[in-house]
Amino acid sequence: MQTPRTIFIPTASTQQQPLGKYAEMLAAEYLTKQGYQILVRNYRYRKAEIDLIAQKDTLLCFIEVKARTNLRFGYPETFVRNNQRNLIKRAADNYIYTWNWNHPIRFDIISILQKQHEVELTHFEDAFI
Repeated sequence: MQTPRTIFIPTASTQQQPLGKYAEMLAAEYLTKQGYQILVRNYRYRKAEIDLIAQKDTLLCFIEVKARTNLRFGYPETFVRNNQRNLIKRAADNYIYTWNWNHPIRFDIISILQKQHEVELTHFEDAFI
């Protein structure tokens, strides 16, 4: 896993949407600014869901977005458990097969920590295999 990249984003004082959807929107905006093209949001395959599928050049990334409002139970990225990783991999296999993808892939996690007046976004590239 590469060294994670962290940025801080000012937030509006009121949010009308649930934290999870807000976090996915922030993650997609961040990835777009980093040169990724968002291909799919909330890709579903059987019991699995991949929050974002993005492409940068010939690299296809499957991204899980985790958000929390505090660290009481740990950092958001630690909540991607093995069974969820396996489900994500199964869904990714289906996507790769469906679209006949023959280039490199990567599994990333984007961690969002909602603070009072800002959001801490950390991008973990190659978070799991």
